[in-house]
Amino acid sequence: MVVEAIKNGYVIDHITVGNAIKIYHLLGLDNIDCEVALISYVKSKKMGRKDLLKIGKLIDIVFDKIAVIDPDITINIVKNSKIIEKKQLEIPEKLINVGICNNPRCITSSERNLDQIFHLVDRKNKIYRCHYCEAILENSKIA
Repeated sequence: MVVEAIKNGYVIDHITVGNAIKIYHLLGLDNIDCEVALISYVKSKKMGRKDLLKIGKLIDIVFDKIAVIDPDITINIVKNSKIIEKKQLEIPEKLINVGICNNPRCITSSERNLDQIFHLVDRKNKIYRCHYCEAILENSKIA
């Protein structure tokens, strides 16, 4: 399989197998006007097998969203066909407006202008709690 190099955009590398499709939907890549390549189950010396995403446009990306799903990802930023920056992601200590509290009694349910804030309480299991009501953030509620 041959996938062309990109001139400007991102190469999201070292994605755990199966997570590229989650990242694709999380970033809304089905709604952007550019080439996107999602390659799954690629051979990797480092990981054995991995997924890979190529985005042919420099778009705004909230890296914390990606880090919650797969914190060991590498993001290569490409300009004029050259990698100008490599970002190593780490699971963030705090998430702001990356998730939605699932507690209907949380103040964020009635006060829509409040930031949705979550704090990391378990790094190993990637568990976050709401700043206001301490409800656990469900992975399905990451937006």
